[in-house]
Order: sequence, then C-alpha cells, then structure tokens
Amino acid sequence: MDLKLINKEEFVKTLLAQRQTWHDTYLAMYSSIWKGYVVEPACMLVPADDHLVHRGDGVFDVMRCVCGKIYQLEAHLSRLERSARAVHIDFPKEFEGIRELIKTLVVKGGQEECLIRVVLSRGPGSFTANPFDCPSSQLYVNIVRYHEPPKSYYEKGVSLITSKIPVKNSFFATVKSCNYLPNALMKRDALASGCDYAVALDENGFLAECSTENIGVLSMDGHLKFPGFERTLAGITVQRVAEIALNLVKNGIIQDVSFSPITPEQAYQASELFIMGTSVNIVPVKKYDGKKIGKGIPGPVFLRLSELMKKDMRENSTLLTELEWEKK
Repeated sequence: MDLKLINKEEFVKTLLAQRQTWHDTYLAMYSSIWKGYVVEPACMLVPADDHLVHRGDGVFDVMRCVCGKIYQLEAHLSRLERSARAVHIDFPKEFEGIRELIKTLVVKGGQEECLIRVVLSRGPGSFTANPFDCPSSQLYVNIVRYHEPPKSYYEKGVSLITSKIPVKNSFFATVKSCNYLPNALMKRDALASGCDYAVALDENGFLAECSTENIGVLSMDGHLKFPGFERTLAGITVQRVAEIALNLVKNGIIQDVSFSPITPEQAYQASELFIMGTSVNIVPVKKYDGKKIGKGIPGPVFLRLSELMKKDMRENSTLLTELEWEKK
C-alpha cells in the first residue's frame, strides 16, 4: 500500500479545510498543552497518546451559562475536584486559575447560552495503561453552543425504557470519569428501541440513572423520591431540584422528598416521573417500558418544579457567576 507522508504544512492545510456541520456548535477551547485557546473548531484537538483518549483516563464536568451567567459553577467544580482526587489525577498548575479561565473563555466564545465542559486528563506519555508514564496531567476546557431539547419533550413528555446495559459498580458510578462507554451504549439502547431515554437498574433491581441524567418518581400519594447516590452520580441538577421541591412540601403540594431505593414497579405506578440533568434541566416522562405514567401528560408537580428551576437559574444570585461581557 502506498501511504503518503504528510508534512506539517500539509497537515495544517488539510485540517483547516475539513469544516464539518457540527463544528458550528464549537465556540472555543483552552488546552494547558498550548497555554492558550483557539476558536477554530478543526484545531480543537487532544493528543492521541493522552491517556484520556486511549484509556478513558480522565474526569470531567459540564455546567451551563444561562442568560450570560454561569449556573452552579462552584458545585460543578467541587464535584470535578472530588472525581480527580478519587482517581489520583493531580491538578495541573493552570487549574489554580480555573474560575477566571472559564469566565474568560465563555466570553471569548461569544454566546450567553452555552455549555462549559471542563476535563482533567492523565495527560500524554505513552500508549500503555501505566498512569505513571504521564509526566503531568492536562486541563482542557470547551465552550459549546447550547441547544435546548425539542419543545415536545417538555410539552408532551418523553419515553423511557429499562436499559439492558449493566450498571457501573459503586466506585465508578460515583466518579464522573471520561470512560462513558456504558452511558453511550445506554443511549444507543434507547434510540434503537424507538425511545428517548434509558435508565439502568442496579444489582438489586432498583432504579439507578439514565445515560447522563438522574431520575425522580412522584408516588400517587405525593412522596417524591430519587435514587440515592450510592450507585449513581451525585447529580448537581437533581440535588437542586430536591432542594427546590421542599417548597412544595411546605405548601402542601407534595408530602415529602427523599433519596431512597425505587423499584421499576413503583415507577410504573407513579403519578409523575421525570429526568434531570444539566443539559435538559427537568423533563417529564409520559411512558416507561411502554406503560403510561399517570395521565400520560406532564403533571402539575413537574410544571411547578420546572417553573421554579427556570427562575432559580436566572435569578438566584447566590448560584450565578457574573461574567464581564463586552457592551454591545
């Protein structure tokens, strides 16, 4: 086979010529390898020998910028730091200024509605599984245009199935690592079955989590329950929803809020069922494993929680980080 050797000049030329449709979503990227940022999507690359790439050896977190302000920045960074410590990834020197870096990069991206993806990788060093081959960890930050899910998700509800993919064990389930193969297979499982989302079960048959979302169940007698965090990732959104739901308890709209085991049968018989995550906020489920949930339409508790969450994301100054946008 006659393979062509590509020199540096040809490489760059070819790279920049490969504009893809999905590139319109990519706004900016910072890399501690470059010590700077780029806005050309084709240049948003990670070295092939970074153990993040060939071993999934890294951790990440995702947060949202809403109306030009970052929502729950500190909560997301705290979870990222816990994940990094759990898998012994050191913090690169650049991480000391992570808050200012994120704030600056979001503004450079130019969109007040966006997602912020922060990755801590083991770093380049070899193609082995040995983490000690990597002389230093690396930091990557991507700013991505936010695309809200279809309005029908919120107005009509989504369909959910029980996934056939085995749940992660407790250690890996509670670390937001970059090894998301089970999560990707869960999403494929759902879409291949003609559904929107899939939820995993733990070894005891209790609900765990969706591919990137947590789940909540409201019983017919008004008890709002979420799976505990022993076998699921401690979702930032679900924790905030649970806190906000306490207002509904005070107003007598629901009975109580708890984190406890939930069986699929309890979910089938629920008054309302919903999923929660950074990119979807809170979405009602109309069918689970082909069974209609409640009346098969978004319920009053979902509508109230959704309203309160939207208000929180735009007006709760204690959870919003201001950015210095250029005046138009």
